[in-house]
Amino acid sequence: MPMETDAETKNTADLIARARAGDHNAFRDLVQGHSHELQVHCYRILGSLQDAEDALQETLVSAWRNLGEFGQRSSIRTWLYKIATNRCLSMLRADSRRPRIAAEHPAAVLLPDPTGAGDAPPWLEPYPDVLLDHLVDQRPGPEARYETTEAISLAFITALQLLPPRQRAALVLRDVLGYHAAEVAQMLDTTQEAVSSALKRARSTVDNHLADSGGSDGPDGPDGSDGSGNTGNSRARKPDTAAEHRLVARFTDALERGDMNALIDLFVTDVRLSMPPAMLEYRGIESARRILAAAAFRPGRTYRVVPTRANGQPAFGLYLADPHADVFHAYCFLVVTADGDRVTAITSFTTEVMTRFGLPRTLPEVEG
Repeated sequence: MPMETDAETKNTADLIARARAGDHNAFRDLVQGHSHELQVHCYRILGSLQDAEDALQETLVSAWRNLGEFGQRSSIRTWLYKIATNRCLSMLRADSRRPRIAAEHPAAVLLPDPTGAGDAPPWLEPYPDVLLDHLVDQRPGPEARYETTEAISLAFITALQLLPPRQRAALVLRDVLGYHAAEVAQMLDTTQEAVSSALKRARSTVDNHLADSGGSDGPDGPDGSDGSGNTGNSRARKPDTAAEHRLVARFTDALERGDMNALIDLFVTDVRLSMPPAMLEYRGIESARRILAAAAFRPGRTYRVVPTRANGQPAFGLYLADPHADVFHAYCFLVVTADGDRVTAITSFTTEVMTRFGLPRTLPEVEG
């Protein structure tokens, strides 16, 4: 992980001393450079932006109250990650804010039978890309298995939610952030053997889910290596910007023209459609066609689409025309997983998440 220079170490020590003396401004300067990455860390573990924001605030309050106990045996960053991780684990144990039961789809919309239960849990929320801009200069440690871009994808966040809490935390600390096993054991107050055991099970679950969902199947070696003993970062997955631009344009055009066939033409054969908080999944072209006909391309419907980005992926705010007024109302929020200019998965969220992306509740029928 990035090492501090002597000047940075001296400045950190000065801020710690001043903060311990009660200087709130010094404490703010001490932690503000870590706040964004800590929020992303909490989001990975909790799967919910709202819960991640709560966990971050609780982390900072705890750090302020307990700064006197910081012995500087680790970096302030590592200490903050330990606090944040344990706040997340406490929240998972309490399970007080997270919806635990899948929501039923409104009876007003008669949906076809799903192909199965979806993996996306009821509490899953998308993460705005604008909040990731501050992470450009953050590099994972040499022990990391997953690239930063892959480790924020919706498929990866979903896979993490399938893990028991401590497996989840161990995998994020070790394989996403790149902490050494001994450091992870210290942060989780456990042994290196327990960390290794948790990681073995967690890696299998996550990599199998990513392979099944069309994401990366992780490093080639069963131990997290590339097959030659190298346990460094997994292969970079740089997005094809031109292909994504084509996909966004065609996806938007198909929805606004009401052309279901044009939209279906963008899908891979085993495309997956899911819609948390309802744990339903529609897999394959024909299932996709049935659910789109029932829920989106009903007669008389007209949409406007506002492209954005979430979890490092294309996303869209979808607005439905009001037949009785010159206005479009927020209808749903779509996050698209793509392979080049083809859609491998669509996750549909309720309109509640749209304000996080700066999207309004309504749009005028004709712009400006």
